[in-house]
Amino acid sequence: MCKSLCAGMFEMGQRIRGMSDFLCDMLADPKTAEAIMDKILELKKRYWTMVLDELGDAIDIVVENDDYGTQQSQLISPETYRTMIEPRLRELVDFVKKKHAERREPNEPGFFFFHSCGNVRPYLPSFIDMGIDILNPVHVNASGMNAADLKKDFGDAITFWGGGVETQHVLPHGTPEQVRADVRRNVEALMPGGGFVFNTVHNIQAEVPAENILAMWETLREVGRY
Repeated sequence: MCKSLCAGMFEMGQRIRGMSDFLCDMLADPKTAEAIMDKILELKKRYWTMVLDELGDAIDIVVENDDYGTQQSQLISPETYRTMIEPRLRELVDFVKKKHAERREPNEPGFFFFHSCGNVRPYLPSFIDMGIDILNPVHVNASGMNAADLKKDFGDAITFWGGGVETQHVLPHGTPEQVRADVRRNVEALMPGGGFVFNTVHNIQAEVPAENILAMWETLREVGRY
């Protein structure tokens, strides 16, 4: 796996301008917002050209990330995503996958891994259509991101890399029994038929009880074998 040099175009715009200002720019001053994202896109393409020209035959998975969701909804409207985000993300995915394919054997394609937190369910058809192969972190405790529903609706078209255990409440604050139940429920929803890589919903934070991490691991070993 090889990760991008920075966060995505939408997220980097917020880091450059500040979150509130960039979100306002997207509506009130779209030319500025688009110019920022276009510059980041250009830098990403230059980075991936350098990396894949040198190492593409040794890299199986390329990793990009851009957070579009919140716990309840999305950070931008469907129209803003469609007009400002989707075309640039599609251009990036297309560029990277073509560049990657140049360095791979014809029968050994590389894979595009995309990390996007929160409720990103409305964007999944778009992600799939543009060629994103893997979704992470599969924020199953966000609104609209029920594991069983995601698997039923999209499991034949995209790999879910994550969603194995909830890391906001269950893993840090639950009992080992609650952790086991959460792991079992999510694995049994996402695993059937393949297209699932176990990972926590997000990073394991500091001060998570060791017994909860052990409960997660032990349960995965019990139920997570193909």
